[in-house]
Amino acid sequence: MDHEALRSADPLVAEAIAAEGARQNDTISLIASENHVSEAVLAAQGSVMTNKYAEGYPGRRYYAGCAEVDRVEQAAIDRAKELWGAEHVNVQPHSGTQANQAVYTAVLNPGDCILSLALEHGGHLSHGHRVNFTGQLYNVHQYRLDESTGRLDYEQIAERAKEVDPDIIVAGFSAYPRAIDWERIQSIADEVGAYQLADIAHISGLVATGAHPSPVGVADFVTGSTHKTIRAGRGGIVMCEDQHADAIDSAVFPGGQGGPLMHNIAGKAVGFAEALTTAFEAYIEAVVDNAQLLAELLQSAGVELVTGGTDTHLMLVDLQESHPSLTGQQLEEALEAVGIILNKNTVPGEQRSPFVTSGVRIGTPAVTSRGMRGPEMEVLADCILDIMQAPADEEVRESVSARVAELAGRFPAYAV
Repeated sequence: MDHEALRSADPLVAEAIAAEGARQNDTISLIASENHVSEAVLAAQGSVMTNKYAEGYPGRRYYAGCAEVDRVEQAAIDRAKELWGAEHVNVQPHSGTQANQAVYTAVLNPGDCILSLALEHGGHLSHGHRVNFTGQLYNVHQYRLDESTGRLDYEQIAERAKEVDPDIIVAGFSAYPRAIDWERIQSIADEVGAYQLADIAHISGLVATGAHPSPVGVADFVTGSTHKTIRAGRGGIVMCEDQHADAIDSAVFPGGQGGPLMHNIAGKAVGFAEALTTAFEAYIEAVVDNAQLLAELLQSAGVELVTGGTDTHLMLVDLQESHPSLTGQQLEEALEAVGIILNKNTVPGEQRSPFVTSGVRIGTPAVTSRGMRGPEMEVLADCILDIMQAPADEEVRESVSARVAELAGRFPAYAV
């Protein structure tokens, strides 16, 4: 990237990019859906691939001059097939939401029935919500977690499926910390004649390395985003069996998108190549180890976690019992003030607004990418606990800020 050209052309944007780089280096991201991609992925995403229109697919474009972008997109497809063991892969969706949209477009008609997890229990807007296109185009019904355990209740899902007769059952979630039984959900879908859409947006990296059971070859469709635990270029992906390939490809283009973002696909290709290495397997193992250790440390101090722990890269803190007067929003803001970035989140049995919440979501992909391991999780746990106990105490904030700054300085996200 020519930083001098950017500074000359647009000082405001140049300054904002520099400031964002400094913010990422100087703070600690515990947002479960964020990560720090490699310099190689950054280079691909900031490349001349952004200039090329490439409507269509490799070997079948609507524009001339696509030989090089064909190479890149085919590489992304081939590497994704190797990573996840899929028969057919479409790497063009601009996001995980548009990947889900492609599946709905391919197999549903407006008014058809979607059965998905309620948003306040860890679902996602694109799985069916009144403010989202899914809630406006389709007949959405939802299942919920067992509020006493915080876990998926497969019997309840089966009962709901029999009640509403869905055309598609959506599994895979944005705030669920436990392993998912894809086979059980597929058997429920088979019983009622529905498809299963497995959304692995959060756990794509875990699935790729075997750290989480894979829905590929089990569910009818598998979707995800490509910039979370898989740590590739930003965007989405759809995987399916060959029998659904034409329907999915047509639903992505021309059904939902025009020209693909070839710079993002280049970033996906590079990230997928990195994910095929033994170093990435070790990274994902460390992500899970860090999450489990951080969860144990918080729990040992009396903090309640939904489901009592985690199998994945994330945990969900429930403040209702241990800190009933502290909201998720207050804790998010207090932690941001000392340099720890995470997000407020609803919890099962939520009594507060989704803009306030009674919980926070914590994830370890980004800190693990920076090289942090067990000792650093102990520091982060202590920092979080101190703020939870005294979120407005200035002396506490100063102490935590200093510890966070020291930790961030030892583990920069990117070389300055």
